[in-house]
Amino acid sequence: MLKPRLLIVGTFITASLILTSCADSNSGGAGQSTLDIDFSKLATTTESGAGTVDRVTWNLPYEPLSLDPMHTFNYAENTVDANLCEGLTRLTPELTEENALAESVANPDPQTYIYTIRDGVTFWDGSALTADDVVYSLERQLGPGSTTYWTDYFLNVASVEKTADREVTIKLTQPDVLFAQAMSTAAGAIVSQSAAVAAGEAFGTPRGGLQCTGPFSLTSWEPGKAITLSKNPHYWDTDLIPLVEQISFSFIADETTAINALRSGDIDGQYFYLPPAGLSQLNSDNTTTTYGKSYVFWTLRALQETGTFAQPEVRAALLAALDRQAIADVVFQGAALPAPTLTGPDYFGSGPEAELFQEALDSYNTDPDLDRARELLAQAGDISEPIVIAVQGSSAVHEQTVNLIQAAGQAIGLKIEIRVIPVEQYGNIYVDPKAREGLDGFLTTYYGNVPDPLDIYAIFTPGGAYNFTNYNQAGEFIEEARQTLDPVARAEPTIQAQELVTRDLPWTPLNYMPNILVQNKRISGAAASIAYLSYPWAATIGGQQ
Repeated sequence: MLKPRLLIVGTFITASLILTSCADSNSGGAGQSTLDIDFSKLATTTESGAGTVDRVTWNLPYEPLSLDPMHTFNYAENTVDANLCEGLTRLTPELTEENALAESVANPDPQTYIYTIRDGVTFWDGSALTADDVVYSLERQLGPGSTTYWTDYFLNVASVEKTADREVTIKLTQPDVLFAQAMSTAAGAIVSQSAAVAAGEAFGTPRGGLQCTGPFSLTSWEPGKAITLSKNPHYWDTDLIPLVEQISFSFIADETTAINALRSGDIDGQYFYLPPAGLSQLNSDNTTTTYGKSYVFWTLRALQETGTFAQPEVRAALLAALDRQAIADVVFQGAALPAPTLTGPDYFGSGPEAELFQEALDSYNTDPDLDRARELLAQAGDISEPIVIAVQGSSAVHEQTVNLIQAAGQAIGLKIEIRVIPVEQYGNIYVDPKAREGLDGFLTTYYGNVPDPLDIYAIFTPGGAYNFTNYNQAGEFIEEARQTLDPVARAEPTIQAQELVTRDLPWTPLNYMPNILVQNKRISGAAASIAYLSYPWAATIGGQQ
């Protein structure tokens, strides 16, 4: 299961720029960008910090609801949790996988995974990590009664058993490559059984606390004010013993206020949720901005099975009329690329399969083509009903993008209406069918969790929790790919699924976005890639010499 990633970034471009971009959109041109980013050299890390630091203040774009790993599947929650709770394996800043709490992993047959638990690991309270904790942490995410946000990764788990003092064996009902990969995310994070049972439903909240094994421990959570973590001096991985004694997370949601706090040094850093125009204001003597490898993409998602926008030809026509380069240049001011598909190169891995995915990606064209758009629209049925697209209130990026979409639609004869939804209610689109009533589509950012395009295309599994339009044309290929453990062999059915999704556009690919990291110059070392959502990125921060 994938949870919403809500975009709250904004820009301050003028109305004239929007109009310019609209005009360009119809002519195939692009607007002007402000940020100069080399997308061929996106970072994975930042320069190592050398000295110890007493305290770092980091900002989150909103306050998490929970830090229980099975209830964290969004930017702010995982930014914190990645430093607290760890899994059997983990994603590295280079977007590869390595063992974490598992000393070794065996896969004797396609449906069996044997994890040998690392010896000598303790929870923050000093109690030893056991195989029973591992079994408990994974089992509580099984079955229809579980409240985990990671359901889809556990769909094919038949059993989780302790098979030796430090060994846990997991049996699957069928091969499922996504299960094994998900163990490097919060889906595989291990918590203390005794602490979780004692806290009950309050586990992971300000009332119930948390108990994990990560390089930082949860010191306090003052609702509405701050979450504070402290260095775990007994952390098992000697390469990741923190240089920072304490890190405190603030919850500044207002983009301008966050930019000003970074400029003044009131906060030392922030990931991702920052307005492109604000980033250009940070080129000063006291901050560094790093653009990292990323799985994030900007997309227009269809929501209904009937209506004008439910027709694939209509969606394809609208995309053909849209200038994705203009969105990248004007809305994101250069901090984005036009996206031919939902998954870009940072998903491809580094093996031979990467060449196959890149070859497939290169076969697509993102140039607008109004003639093609009109041809596609002529193949559609009734287009008299307007298309209603939801955007998030208080987000200039949403507003400006939908203005471009509306202009592109008008150019080919589509009627597009815009419905602004308050930021506090926008996430309901994902979880409440009533919130989707009357909406044909909505704008959102999204990201996968592992370096495999299948992680995204598996969303279109028939009956999937977030497959709102019940799109099933790619189901056969998704199922084949999921059961194919060899990454090169898996690329073929994944690419076939990608071709169908890109043809029918249940989600419309708009732009790829880098991971944005801002750090005060008094520190350095935070991971720069999207791995920060599951890798202990703060453990590598140190003071500048």
